[in-house]
This record gives sequence, structure tokens and C-alpha cells, in this order.
Amino acid sequence: MAERGSPPGWDFNPSSWSQRLPIIGLALLGFGIATYLALFQLGIITTVWEPFFGDGSRVILTSRISHILPIPDAALGALGYLADAVTGAIGGRARWRTMPWIVIIFGLAVGPLGAVSIMLVIFQPVLFDAWCTLCLASAVISVAMIGPAMDEVLASLQHIRWAQLRGRSLWHAFWGVGV
Repeated sequence: MAERGSPPGWDFNPSSWSQRLPIIGLALLGFGIATYLALFQLGIITTVWEPFFGDGSRVILTSRISHILPIPDAALGALGYLADAVTGAIGGRARWRTMPWIVIIFGLAVGPLGAVSIMLVIFQPVLFDAWCTLCLASAVISVAMIGPAMDEVLASLQHIRWAQLRGRSLWHAFWGVGV
């Protein structure tokens, strides 16, 4: 039986707190890890915890890739995780139809962060012959968030499409006007 407030044809509500709180929790955990790594990259702390790969974390975190932009990649990751947590927390259980715009922003925050994490994990052994434990943990967190976040994005996109098929303005449906 479909959960009350679920999108048509769905047997659960992707905007329910039981669906979103784990994503928000993972985002906050990722934010903590990325902030710690950024503090190392910025020279605020002088050592980084690495239980498995010897000097691997230092190699990865001081690599040319990690500093290719004006701010270290871990700082960008921390900002991304913070955006994930904030956009995941905004709105109620019906936000898939009342606030599609925030759900889509949420998906745009979660998806690319996961893709970048996968790319950075591939770079570790290929470009640097090293591994970083906390970088790997961060990547696992990023990838784990993608599926549940995309469920909600899909529900919002379906809602917008159904509203358009019923003759409503695409723009109004996107902004949740007249729901």
C-alpha cells in the first residue's frame, strides 16, 4: 500500500523525513570529514590521520590536483556537503510537489559531488600511486547519497511533467505555485 503523501504510482514518499534524514546525516558526516581534510590542506593542522596507507593521505591531499583551483578540493567538498545538508533539510514531506525547485537544487548538489568523488578516487592510484582513507570514506558517503536523492528528484520531475500534461504552467509547477 502506498505511503500517505506519496507521488502517484509510488509506494513510498521520497520527501518523507525517514528518507531524507539519512541523507542529511551522511552529508553532515561528509562535511566533518571534508572540513578536517581542508584544515590540513590549508595548513591549519599539520598532520592528517591515515591508518592504512602510510603517507598516502599526505600525498593525495598535497597533490597538484587537490590545489588546481584557488581553494583546496576538500574545502570545496565541505561546501558541497553543507549545500547537500541544507537543501535536504528545507521543506516538508510534500516538497516533491510543493517545492520542486529545492528538490532539483538538492539533486544538483548531491549528484555532481558524487561524480567528482568517483573521479578523485580513480585519480588516487592512477596518478599518484597512493590512497587516502578519509578521501575514500568521503567518496563512499557521496555515492551513498545519490540514489535516495535522485528518487526525490524523479518524483519532482514527474510531478512537473504531470502538471504540464494537465495544462498547468511548467513554471508554476516548478515553483510549487497553486499546488
